[in-house]
Amino acid sequence: MQDETLGQSAPPRIPGAAEARGAERVPGEGRRDGRRPQRGGPRPDRPKKKDVSGWVILDKGVGMTSTHAVAVVKRVFNAKKAGHAGTLDPLASGILPIALGEATKTVPFVMDGRKAYRFTVQWGVETDTDDAEGRPVATSDVRPTREQVEAALPSFVGTIQQVPPRYSAIKIQGERAYDLARDGEVVELVAREVQIDHLSVIEHDGERTVIAAECGKGTYVRAIARDLGRMLGCHGHIAALRRTRVGPFVEEAACTIPGLEEAGADGVAAQLQPVETALDQIPSVEISRDMALRLMRGQPVILRGRDAPVEGKAFATCGGVLVAVGDVERGELVPHRVFHLGGTAPQRLGDA
Repeated sequence: MQDETLGQSAPPRIPGAAEARGAERVPGEGRRDGRRPQRGGPRPDRPKKKDVSGWVILDKGVGMTSTHAVAVVKRVFNAKKAGHAGTLDPLASGILPIALGEATKTVPFVMDGRKAYRFTVQWGVETDTDDAEGRPVATSDVRPTREQVEAALPSFVGTIQQVPPRYSAIKIQGERAYDLARDGEVVELVAREVQIDHLSVIEHDGERTVIAAECGKGTYVRAIARDLGRMLGCHGHIAALRRTRVGPFVEEAACTIPGLEEAGADGVAAQLQPVETALDQIPSVEISRDMALRLMRGQPVILRGRDAPVEGKAFATCGGVLVAVGDVERGELVPHRVFHLGGTAPQRLGDA
């Protein structure tokens, strides 16, 4: 998000301009040429952006877009750079991991992680968006029993083929599906392979069913509700959706926008989790300062020691500070991302 221009001055005086306007006194103004006088001198400079790095686990409220949430967190921390690890629709609440500074380099690891949801299906109506915002496209007087819902859920567990909602971010010939759908175009989306690990009924009252889900990247919970309603012959759509976990980030560690805005400097800093929190699913290795310097130059290093990984993803630390993440090939760590965090900056590593 671009910063606004600061300290704007009054427009330069153009000779003859006042005369052309008759130099009339404008009611409520203090100048005869009609220009509003500056009050209180130049506007103060905004605080300089900081090199803040880490993860903020936000509990996003209903009604806020993910982009707006990122902007608010970025402002609260006065950070130079920010991004999120997976969009959460405005109608949904729950976990929105926000990366600041160097943590943005670890976003793909969080997005590839498992996710957990708790969602409510409203029976009897299917909508064009598969949620409560959409227009009804099919209705039914049939209502499923709890036993019928539970019997149908196993059909959606495992590796399945799922057709994304028409109103989704899937690209069709370079255009977002939701843009095409809003323009009235008929959108035909191809089924994709997704992984759903768990589905269970939490509550059921006849009109609505609350379901818990655990799934992988690319799964649309709205599509689960749509397809479940079709299978049961009663139609359905998402009435409420909450994300309870994204990768290593859970509700218990989350904070809210009001909480951040009301917290003092110490309270805000306490909500910042280390960059490497996002890498908890891959092994780590402690390296020497000389090896850290090589990695930060983009050069591979040979990992030694009985516990050193020999293949796959790994991240390296020096003195407990994250240096790089990459692939281990035949005992050699090839860096793909390097991090500049405090004492691991090249000029500091070369000291000592």
